[in-house]
Amino acid sequence: MSIPEPVEAFIKSFHGSYLDNSVDELYNCYESQFNRLTEQFYKNVAWPSPLEISHLVDDDQVFLVLYSEVYYRQIYARCDPSLEDRTGSYNNYCNLFNLLLNNEDGPVPFALPLKWLWDIIDEFIYQFNDFAIYKNKLIGNKEKCDPVELEYVLEHNEVWSAYSVLNALYSLISRSKIIEQLQVNKYPGAVQDVSIAGEFGILPLYRNLGYFSIIGLLRIHTLLGDFTLALKTMDYIELDKKAFFTKIPGCHFTTYYYVGFCYLMLHRYSDAIKTFSHILLYISRTRNISKAGQYDVFSKKTDQMYSLLIILVGICPTRLDDVLHQGIREKFSEKYYKVTRGGEDALPVYEDLFKFSSPKFISITTNEVKTDSLSHHWKIFLLKVKPILSVQGLKPFLSLYSKLEFSKLAKLLDVDVSTVESILRTYKLNNKQLRWTEGELLQGELVPIYDLDIVLYEEDGKQIIEVKETKPVRKFANWFVRNTLKNYGVQEKIRS
Repeated sequence: MSIPEPVEAFIKSFHGSYLDNSVDELYNCYESQFNRLTEQFYKNVAWPSPLEISHLVDDDQVFLVLYSEVYYRQIYARCDPSLEDRTGSYNNYCNLFNLLLNNEDGPVPFALPLKWLWDIIDEFIYQFNDFAIYKNKLIGNKEKCDPVELEYVLEHNEVWSAYSVLNALYSLISRSKIIEQLQVNKYPGAVQDVSIAGEFGILPLYRNLGYFSIIGLLRIHTLLGDFTLALKTMDYIELDKKAFFTKIPGCHFTTYYYVGFCYLMLHRYSDAIKTFSHILLYISRTRNISKAGQYDVFSKKTDQMYSLLIILVGICPTRLDDVLHQGIREKFSEKYYKVTRGGEDALPVYEDLFKFSSPKFISITTNEVKTDSLSHHWKIFLLKVKPILSVQGLKPFLSLYSKLEFSKLAKLLDVDVSTVESILRTYKLNNKQLRWTEGELLQGELVPIYDLDIVLYEEDGKQIIEVKETKPVRKFANWFVRNTLKNYGVQEKIRS
């Protein structure tokens, strides 16, 4: 199959930009021209293979490794990757990381655009995840699948193994000394001292790859189900508006999604709500002023975060920003209504939302058994959530009293006294939660999450519930007076 002339010209230009070490020209080739030519010539087929274009770039092996990274990524995005494509891409990533980490002449002399560096880490983890799902399907359908493919994946456990993927990311972090740099200054690039960064970490390519590898570890440990370790990897990265990861939208969304999901699975619901609220508000406020289509590719991830927010509001009722309420009503109004109404009927809705919005978990199992990691994590989550749902009908009655007897509450709830005691203890236990204030993401202070707290004691042979407000009631009068005065001020300014 012949290569179209515009594509030949592009490949030569792409190679020339690489040789000139021009990051701006490389970015234009990578982000603009490649996508335009893909739409024109390779919308549903693969680009020319590295072997087919090698004569156009003087058989430059280093450039062919970089081209192969983009080549295989396009196959995953536009085509159905074969086993050969999957193994070929894995081997190419091994070659790329070996080149970066073990080059005989020290650090590589070329530089790559920041977006491309993030995409390398992002795609590396995506393909690892995709191969795990592919392998799981083969094992689960041994009678119907291709026996050659099944035999290969069973015999070659090293291909896309968790060990090799984690080893690559940890090696990039170590080689770049990004942790040491972040300990000195939380913003990469601010440190230019070679005694701290080393000969590799002083270069933007290594420093940025190391930084993005930390975000990659957050993602992988979440996929593997180790939510505590996932947040632990973020010890030296702060979630704030100036954080380096905000420079790349994909990295920005990925970071907040996985941090929020880890908080959810660790039952730190207030922190999860705060995390998802921040990024969803950011998306809603910047969508119209950002590059056309920039956020469209993340629409599913946005819907997933809204779904998780609905789960969280059901578990831990919280006042949300009006923009978030509007987004929920537009996308999931019926499910939101069922969740806020509560009761056992809401459980199937919780399950649907959880399975839609969760990442594609990876299970490191034997070659003999197909596993359903998503259902496994849902069952674990349900063990904690189900008791919480049983107390949802309690709050309206508690808000009416400052003190009441167990027996009276039992009549109001139409249950026996022993059930009331169980519900109250569940309420009491779940009212205290760790909430992050500063420092590492796993740190926090125990704070009440409900507006009302309860004290259980016995008086004159009767079991008593004492109700206390833990949060001050909002004084709406002051709000109306303040905004009325502001309105008068605006009117006076208009008249003048």
